[in-house]
Amino acid sequence: MEYKKTEIDGVWILEPKVFYDERGYFFESWRQADFDEHIGHHVEFIQDNESKSCFGVLRGLHYQKGEFSQAKLVRVIKGKVLDVAVDLRKKSPTFGKYVMVELSDENKRQFFIPRGFAHGFLVLSEEAVFTYKVDNVYAPQSEASLRWDDETVGVEWPIDASRVLLSEKDLNKAVALKDAEVFE
Repeated sequence: MEYKKTEIDGVWILEPKVFYDERGYFFESWRQADFDEHIGHHVEFIQDNESKSCFGVLRGLHYQKGEFSQAKLVRVIKGKVLDVAVDLRKKSPTFGKYVMVELSDENKRQFFIPRGFAHGFLVLSEEAVFTYKVDNVYAPQSEASLRWDDETVGVEWPIDASRVLLSEKDLNKAVALKDAEVFE
């Protein structure tokens, strides 16, 4: 596995070494000790989640506040997405900035998003199956969303806004960065 630092401290892109032959492929997608060594600290993932979405679905930009904050390790099993992490750590020099990476079943990349970030993805293929590990339980009372189209953050989504499909919650309850509860 190759671990690539991004321009935002704590956010990593992981690229596995994939072995192909006439039968298909094989790769190691996760090893705790290797992960901890490269990330620089122990992250104990306690749950795996999976979603399936169609083209234009944008899930995010979600986060959990306070003691229920979550770190995530995400990847795509089928299809292609643009995945985004927005730094919500108030004291960070990159507060309000984002990292974007393409994840697909072809490139097999993974994206590590530590606690203190909003996270979301946009489906670029006809369909995408997205999976992620989290280090904390889902707590509805602590969930929050940053607007996907917040001008201050300025995520450059590659499809027209009229084609973006959002949940009712993301459409009506997400807030701008200036109104978001952020991490100290």
